[in-house]
Amino acid sequence: MPHISRRAWVRGLPLGLLAGGLGGGLAPASALAQAAVSGTVSGTVAPAPAPAPALAPVSVTPLAQIRIGRFTVTALTDGYADMPYSYFPGRSAADVAQDAAAQSTARPGGVRFLFNQYLVEEGGRRILIDAGPAGSIGQTGALPQALGQLGLRREQIDAVIVTHLHQDHMGGLVVEGRNNYPGAELYVDRRDVAHWTDPAKRSGAPDYLRPSFDMAAELVRLYPRLQAIDGEREILRGLSIVDLTGHTPGHIGVRVEDGGQSLIMVSDMLFPVVHPGATDVCFLFEQDRAAAQAMRERFFPRAAAEGALIAATHMPFPGLGRIVADRGRMRWQVADWALQG
Repeated sequence: MPHISRRAWVRGLPLGLLAGGLGGGLAPASALAQAAVSGTVSGTVAPAPAPAPALAPVSVTPLAQIRIGRFTVTALTDGYADMPYSYFPGRSAADVAQDAAAQSTARPGGVRFLFNQYLVEEGGRRILIDAGPAGSIGQTGALPQALGQLGLRREQIDAVIVTHLHQDHMGGLVVEGRNNYPGAELYVDRRDVAHWTDPAKRSGAPDYLRPSFDMAAELVRLYPRLQAIDGEREILRGLSIVDLTGHTPGHIGVRVEDGGQSLIMVSDMLFPVVHPGATDVCFLFEQDRAAAQAMRERFFPRAAAEGALIAATHMPFPGLGRIVADRGRMRWQVADWALQG
């Protein structure tokens, strides 16, 4: 059973609630009361108090930590974007909007996608799974701040596993045309490297995929330690690559396993609102929708049978849950992972 760390719990609380919130709320009231008493005693009417300045909203960087055996896994987020209801081939925009409303998650801009990343730590080694869009999509670019809450800089990351070469998974690696993780080895499936660096494929791609092709070319140029890997393999003991081909030609996941516990980071196998309830619903950015559907049809029942703990990039933060078979239909169940010690 995974455990939440004390560090994650404390860091997750708004500082205003721990310090300024209570004291800041009481001080103006007592001062006003004292001024009113003084006015009565002196026989003068106290002037009307000036309106209190509005309190700035407290910005909280969400973090969530669990233990998988000897591994510490921290869920981080780079931000979010709302994807139009028309971005889900296999369902009409009206049907997707209706499903979102039924789940109380409908937003004017569409289905909200989080961009969750996962930091895996073991024995002083730090491995980041994906790097977020870094401002290239939606309200994003918060991953460096999230790492900073852990006392880490990007230079301290030893390796980055890129689940596939869509811009929302690699943007943080190449933002501003720089190698932003200079100490890291990169692991990317060879099939994705071949696909996203092919000029002929780029020239025939729709406009919305061009940024991914351009970023992939930057990735190869900026990261000489990039390792183009072939299929499933172990990165280190207990940390292995899972082949989830379909969403892209080299779409992969990551399994973290130790001490009888396991977690599978499945990247874009799951999208909110539509999955896992329907395997025939895809996403606009998928190049091979038939292959993506076939992979989901294989994976969802297997994950449900195993009761596997899953981490998913675009599900509501921290993206941890399980696929559950419920009266013949698959559904997403948020994991009961916190405070399990």
